[in-house]
Amino acid sequence: MTSRKKDGLPQIDNYHDATTIEVNQLTVSIGKRTILNELSFSLVRGQFTALLGPNGTGKSTLLKAITDEITYSGHVNIFGQTRHVWPAEELAKHLGVLPQSSSLSFNFVAKEVVELGGIGLSMSNQDLQQVVEHNMQQTDVKHLAQRAYPTLSGGEKQRVHLSRVLTQLEQSGNNTILLLDEPTSALDLHHQHSTLALAKSLAKRGATVVAVLHDLNLASQYADRMIILNKGNIAVDAPPSQAMQAEIIEHVYQHQVSVIPHPELGHPIVIAN
Repeated sequence: MTSRKKDGLPQIDNYHDATTIEVNQLTVSIGKRTILNELSFSLVRGQFTALLGPNGTGKSTLLKAITDEITYSGHVNIFGQTRHVWPAEELAKHLGVLPQSSSLSFNFVAKEVVELGGIGLSMSNQDLQQVVEHNMQQTDVKHLAQRAYPTLSGGEKQRVHLSRVLTQLEQSGNNTILLLDEPTSALDLHHQHSTLALAKSLAKRGATVVAVLHDLNLASQYADRMIILNKGNIAVDAPPSQAMQAEIIEHVYQHQVSVIPHPELGHPIVIAN
């Protein structure tokens, strides 16, 4: 249930239902090609969902449909309402998106890029600086604060933008949605794990977190739930212990695999045969 401000516009702050995103019969077509075919599922607070599947199966398209960046048929509700109901400045405080790549033509230093996430927040500049510093520490880019953004590596840029998105969500309260499109694609081993561990910790604190990933083993280690797409349909939607079955992986990815438990952590891991 949503409440309304005195000016009649809806607000998100007092939304208390567990479900934060509802997708019903979502279909996306480009020309005569169906990219996503009547997908239906719900996302809830406190859960980290990994979105997986072969190249071209519609993972990024699904995130774009949820954020209303592309035309679709069906229904997408965010915090109990269609996205169009929410004023943009209201939704931006609660829904953060990290795209695959972010173009930036201005010669900002890294800290200035992160500070862009503070636009629209109700706080003093001193408080904003503390938030920025904290988020840069979380994403391991504090040492890059005065580096010119264009001179950063792809992985460093990725982490700077994650820090910016976290800053944007600083005042999201109990209603936080974080959508990450291939957040580990440019990262080294250490930062892949630290980034997903951060995403997992945000979910544990009540956020709804969705990440498009290609690495099944990373997803199995950190995600609470795996939605694996295949040819625009949901092949499986289950916890890693159920989703990581050899027959499922082989059918979706068309490659023979073995699935074994991690020798120390216990979650299932895939080994290509």
